[in-house]
Amino acid sequence: MIAVIQRVSEASVTIEGQLKSKIGKGLMILVGIEDADNDEDIEWLSNKIIGLRIFNDVEGVMNVKVKDAGGEILLVSQFTLQASTKKGNRPSYIKAAKPPVAIPLYEKMIEALELQLSKPIQTGEFGADMKIALVNDGPVTIIIDTKNKC
Repeated sequence: MIAVIQRVSEASVTIEGQLKSKIGKGLMILVGIEDADNDEDIEWLSNKIIGLRIFNDVEGVMNVKVKDAGGEILLVSQFTLQASTKKGNRPSYIKAAKPPVAIPLYEKMIEALELQLSKPIQTGEFGADMKIALVNDGPVTIIIDTKNKC
């Protein structure tokens, strides 16, 4: 499972011209799920995300977690994060999990983050053509791959 985590001052998802989700200060997270991912990856990644101290404290030092900052989370599934570009110029998505595997894992990730954040998170729509808008705060962008835990 690969996650691109961006600290944002605002972010939103629009589908077919309709606003689906919107957050203020918080984390915009794109998550790419592969066939090898499982509940252990979800638990590890959700703990890591909630534990990241990437919001500024009163002294302007990144030392505060999203929950402690009163932040929100917008989680969007993005299979293209699993792209392989080793051969040629056209990415291969063979590692990306197909919907029967990816959707239940995505839903479990939503539940895990909501439980740890202690409030609902906003989401995209699995498989939809989404337009994402965000204002990256910092900019701060972190990439985490559950296959590289060490």
